[in-house]
Amino acid sequence: MSKNITKFFFEDFTVGQKFEGKGITLTEASIIEFALSYDPQPFHIDAQAGEQSPFEGLIASGFQTIAITFRSFWETGVMAYCGAGGGGIDTVKWHKPVRPGDTITTTATVLEVIPSRSKPEQGIVRMRYEGSNQKGDKVITVEIPQIMKRAP
Repeated sequence: MSKNITKFFFEDFTVGQKFEGKGITLTEASIIEFALSYDPQPFHIDAQAGEQSPFEGLIASGFQTIAITFRSFWETGVMAYCGAGGGGIDTVKWHKPVRPGDTITTTATVLEVIPSRSKPEQGIVRMRYEGSNQKGDKVITVEIPQIMKRAP
């Protein structure tokens, strides 16, 4: 697995290449704060309501799980020079709830490397981000076509 790469550009990505992100731990306060702003469902903002839900406890919003999973990868530095946004999200699958105290670590895998036909200064690197908790349980899979700059 590649770690902490600097000056990475579109040309440096290869299908099958993997990157391991650092773990990010969610606290009860961070889960509630995010949910109050963006996804205020009862099982995200109130521990007692969470206990009475099918999740049997407070859980992080799926949107927060996407953000944390991407952040874990972002902190590798792989996209520091080449990242130019995304073209949407192809797939999202939540496998298990994320709970207070869980540490999410991301493994990013390059699925496709597609040169742009209309913008020669960039290309698309389709990535699969898999977030796992501290027990090794997969909690989320996200596939995103990332826009990457070519080397100057």
